[in-house]
Amino acid sequence: MARYIFITGGVVSSLGKGLASAALGALLQARGYSVRLRKLDPYLNVDPGTMSPYQHGECFVTDDGAETDLDLGHYERFTGRPATRQDNITTGRIYQEIIAKERRGDYLGGTVQVIPHVTNHIKDFVLEGNEDVDFCLIEIGGTVGDIEALPFFEAIRQIGNELPRHHAVYIHLTLLPYIPSAGELKTKPTQHSVKELRSIGIAPDILLCRSDREIPKEERRKLALFCNVRESAVIEARDVSTIYDVPQAYHEAGLDQEVLAAFGIEPAPKPDMTRWKAVSRSIHNPEGEVTIAVVGKYTGLKDAYKSLIEALAHGGMANGVKVNLDWIEAEIFEGEDPTSHLQHVHGILVPGGFGHRGAEGKIQAARFAREHKVPYFGICFGMQMAVIEAARSLAGIPEANSTEFGPCPEPVVGLMTEWMHGNQLEIRKEGGNLGGTMRLGAYKSDLAPGSRIAQIYGDTFISERHRHRYEVNMSYRERLEGKGMIFAGTSPDGLLPETVEFPDHPWFIGVQYHPELKSRPFEPHPLFASFIQAAKVQSRLV
Repeated sequence: MARYIFITGGVVSSLGKGLASAALGALLQARGYSVRLRKLDPYLNVDPGTMSPYQHGECFVTDDGAETDLDLGHYERFTGRPATRQDNITTGRIYQEIIAKERRGDYLGGTVQVIPHVTNHIKDFVLEGNEDVDFCLIEIGGTVGDIEALPFFEAIRQIGNELPRHHAVYIHLTLLPYIPSAGELKTKPTQHSVKELRSIGIAPDILLCRSDREIPKEERRKLALFCNVRESAVIEARDVSTIYDVPQAYHEAGLDQEVLAAFGIEPAPKPDMTRWKAVSRSIHNPEGEVTIAVVGKYTGLKDAYKSLIEALAHGGMANGVKVNLDWIEAEIFEGEDPTSHLQHVHGILVPGGFGHRGAEGKIQAARFAREHKVPYFGICFGMQMAVIEAARSLAGIPEANSTEFGPCPEPVVGLMTEWMHGNQLEIRKEGGNLGGTMRLGAYKSDLAPGSRIAQIYGDTFISERHRHRYEVNMSYRERLEGKGMIFAGTSPDGLLPETVEFPDHPWFIGVQYHPELKSRPFEPHPLFASFIQAAKVQSRLV
């Protein structure tokens, strides 16, 4: 029977509950246990698919096509276990499903209430499908005291009572702020946060305390006394230089040992931290550096590109180099020569995005990379802009554009209306709902034998995750290929373009999918490893 670990947050938001959950999952794996991680999000959106990255950061897509919280990306990268749509739920989705049941009459005329109907729905979500794992880690989004999170706290309180003894542990992640004028870390915010949590019936077993310095013994003693936990259960969560140092840091602080002790598992199996130590060594001892320009439209919020940042770091690990990112807002290239911004970089990456803002700047970035023989990686929207640039500059189609920006005479990129998902035909209409209506999840692609991208993958048959509503128009394929841009990858039926490349360029590849979503520190995605290798050559490191 699975054991459950509930991770809550207090004092302030953005303390890193997702990263803490992922790191703890990795530590339990290192001790030989199997794990599953899930996220409960209290907001009323059905999913983050229609939310601005400035509101919510990256929207992480799973193989089965769910648009989920970015923390699921942490879960996958740290544990290697692919997430599914059953690993993330929101208040909006819960109420949507409950109201659908009520309309069907499933409640037989009964009054539908938060308790028991909403809490039962949450409990069912938490408890189902965990038969094959030793531990299930459940992260509750937001901060204790948030009104929208109350049903989730009530649900996990009930679960703790209903499970057998030693089958539920509560971890509370808090902040110990340092007050320079007092010269000390303050424990009172954590005390109040735990008091709030206890007032709704949850007594934390472990305190995971974020701080920027060592927690003195007196402060540990005070927290243990006033928060009613063992002193050994006050775990220091110091700031570290890279997220891949977190598992080792938490292990040295005793987090995994204390969790197993709380479950009554003693003596605990010894952990094998070999691969985490190897990852840390590769990050802290690079043989050189490369600089990659990321030309995007959400550069003011790095969480909008979380998986991308990590995938580039993984590519650096694969090549023994540190990857420095030069974040460039695409709009600055509109009407301006990009040379002064790009002449120093060793590679240019244009990531996914939506909307017209910054599009012309991304086209200029693709043109610079093509003309100056700088390695270029276009992902989703970045591939589309590269195709539009080639159509305008090489194929003699000056009015080439995307219908995403409005009607245009040369729709090189257009709205998809029909595509196959397995054996099922998916149909979309212009002006329809935005939520959940894109081409989402894992789709298979065929790569042309002998193409550069097939050589990189070492295969001609791949499966990658998609998230897009617009597609390069295949009716322009012949004209573009006549000018050197090769459509090297297509859907198995040959109707949808998946990858483009310039064979006579040092490294110029565009992909319609999102390879960053499947990159891991132990298994860097081959495209990112190859791209950074090309950047390494560009920088004359080899």
